[in-house]
Amino acid sequence: MDERELLEEYVRDAKLMQLSTVCGDGTPTVCTVWYLPMFRPDRLYFVSRTDRLHSNNIRRNSAVAGAILDDPPVELGLTARGVSFTGRARQLPGVGIDELARAFVGRWPNAAGVLDAMPEGASRMFEVVVGQWVLFDEKNFRGGPRREIDGI
Repeated sequence: MDERELLEEYVRDAKLMQLSTVCGDGTPTVCTVWYLPMFRPDRLYFVSRTDRLHSNNIRRNSAVAGAILDDPPVELGLTARGVSFTGRARQLPGVGIDELARAFVGRWPNAAGVLDAMPEGASRMFEVVVGQWVLFDEKNFRGGPRREIDGI
């Protein structure tokens, strides 16, 4: 498997991502969200209330970064694998995204009620367009585990 295939498999299998946004005063902040990955083009989707800090930050400044860690080692010194990324995020409209909403509910069935309540509901789907990935994989690339992979 090449590094791109490993990256896609890892991101597809993981469940949560940590997303960093920038507050109005320039202070970074991090949240954790359930996500839906799509590749070629590389996109990450999540659902959040529009009044959350990270939602407000994204509307003000689209620059984001994040990390996905699915299977952390239980002890220092064991091999690790994880993914980080940088990109741009935006809030999607509450209508006209039926296919994305179905895909999200297919991965996270408990989100159905939230997505069915759009556009009147308090939540929206957000899209992260990944500009660059970093795959850190000590298991498959022991000699040089950091692999920068451009978003497609």
